[in-house]
Amino acid sequence: MIGLSSYAGVMDNLKNSEDEEQKPKKEESSKNQKAKPVGGFVLVHAGAGYHSESKAKEYKHVCKRACQRAVDQLNAGALAVEAVAAALVELEDSPFTNAGMGSNLNLLGEIECDASIMDGKSLQYGAVGSISGVKNPVLVANRLLSEAQRGKLSAGRIPPCFLVGRGALEWAVSHGIAPCPSEKMATKFSLSAYKRNKRKMELAEKMESGHNQIKKRRQSTETANPTEDGSGCLDTVGAVVVDLEGNVAAAVSSGGLAMKHPGRVGQAAHYGCGCWAENACNMSPYSTAVSTSGCGEHLIRTMLARECSAAMRSEDAHQALLEAMQNKFISSPFLAGEDRVLGGVIVLRGCRCVEAPSSQNIQGILVEFLWSHTTESMCVGYMSAQDSKAKTHISRLPPGTVPGQCLAIEGGVCRLTSVPD
Repeated sequence: MIGLSSYAGVMDNLKNSEDEEQKPKKEESSKNQKAKPVGGFVLVHAGAGYHSESKAKEYKHVCKRACQRAVDQLNAGALAVEAVAAALVELEDSPFTNAGMGSNLNLLGEIECDASIMDGKSLQYGAVGSISGVKNPVLVANRLLSEAQRGKLSAGRIPPCFLVGRGALEWAVSHGIAPCPSEKMATKFSLSAYKRNKRKMELAEKMESGHNQIKKRRQSTETANPTEDGSGCLDTVGAVVVDLEGNVAAAVSSGGLAMKHPGRVGQAAHYGCGCWAENACNMSPYSTAVSTSGCGEHLIRTMLARECSAAMRSEDAHQALLEAMQNKFISSPFLAGEDRVLGGVIVLRGCRCVEAPSSQNIQGILVEFLWSHTTESMCVGYMSAQDSKAKTHISRLPPGTVPGQCLAIEGGVCRLTSVPD
């Protein structure tokens, strides 16, 4: 059974300024140099879970800031992978998201984070899992990616793309990333949630006995997840970006499940599960980027990020994502024993297009952007380099539908154009 909300076809004609045509001609030596096009589009999410109305402004505000950070990078000439990392830093720095600062605490009261990033141009990937003591895990993942692009290490060794735990921290520090004590990354909100959940777990363990053991465990799990103000536990944050050269990139970062076992690594660090990015090639005219959120174990077992990217090769992006979420996630045989399948994705698809007015050819990129979730809600933000500010939206399941058993899907389309000199 699918609960389907409407497809928001938000069409924006996003054209670069043509003021360059009015400028005096430059010297012959510089006139022949082709300027690198700047600009692009970013879509971010602040987790798939439940977003209370009382904190809606905070969630939307951090999404706006993340979009602006990415757009600033794009307008400065950065590639998609640099812009997506900038967006993730902003999301990690917010105390309202479960990533970086303010992450969920594990059973021992410690913060362990996961993050990954993928460059659609080179198809290189970097990730860290269960890392403590770093304020912005995505920066470590991004550094792993860039170091891998430099080639082999001494004696022909293959550079790592995925590091975990203490080894990840030591590698980060040795590559110039400053450590940050975990206690400084905890917030009043995350600490109070930990103490509250710990009390509930202890109480549930005392109450468990005989035939009521399973029932009590389920009840304790259900009551441990929502917070006192009803805002619930949010999971992974992420972003997807396309630049005007058609390059795409995706990134994801998470503090993981509340009260998780120490050393647990969620989907945010797993290849093909947390994020995916792939430029257009001979096999497909579409560049695609995906970032996921939700229950990490569900997303890992279905490799949802890569599945959604592969689905985008179909002509109808909306229908393709709908079918992927239904067939590859909700009804996946790998999750057959689950009562509720919880997760969400943001998807960006870009395709080169050419318009031919009478005066000159205008090359551009048609961008389709979508989000879908089976959780109660998902907070997203999006912005093009020509927008004055980002648009944000808290997507919610249709009334009367059951989380984990139905889905919502929304999105839009925009056109990025660049006028050649």
